[in-house]
Amino acid sequence: MSESEFLALAEATLTQIEAALDRLNDEDVLDVECSRSGNVLEIEFIDNGTKIIVNSQAPMREMWVAARSGGFHYKRVGDEWINTRDGSELFAALSAMASEQAGAAVVLK
Repeated sequence: MSESEFLALAEATLTQIEAALDRLNDEDVLDVECSRSGNVLEIEFIDNGTKIIVNSQAPMREMWVAARSGGFHYKRVGDEWINTRDGSELFAALSAMASEQAGAAVVLK
C-alpha cells in the first residue's frame, strides 16, 4: 500500500469512528466528545473524563490506539485493521474499550 493510499484509508477510518461515536452520543447511548486534530482523534468520555486516542502512523502504515487498557497497533489485512499482537479487529476492540470506559454497551461499526 502506498503512503497516499494509506493516508486516504486512515482518514476514512478516523471519520468512520468519529461518525459512529457522534451517532451514539446523539442517541443518548453514551456521553462522549470527539475532537480531531490532523491524524489524531481524541475521544473523551464526559462522565469520568477518561480518553481514547486513535491516530494514524503513516511511516508504519498502522493505526494506533491508546486507551485505559493499554496501547495497541493495527495493520491493514485485507479489508480490516488487525492488531499486530493478538489478531483482534480495530472496530471490535474499540467497541470493547469504549464499553469499558463508558460503562455502557458500545458497538462501533
